[in-house]
Amino acid sequence: MAKKAKTKTGKVVLACTECKRKNYDTSKNTAEHPDRMELNKYCKFCKKHTVHKESK
Repeated sequence: MAKKAKTKTGKVVLACTECKRKNYDTSKNTAEHPDRMELNKYCKFCKKHTVHKESK
């Protein structure tokens, strides 16, 4: 039986920087990327593309 590889992935919630609403759930490898994630995503509340930052 093969062993399952251990990865340090954690659940991440992305919040819009303009309206501060939490829109997206994703995961990331916390061992390789310990700092907070920033992505340009579409916010359905602002109805435009905005920067979304990782929140707690």
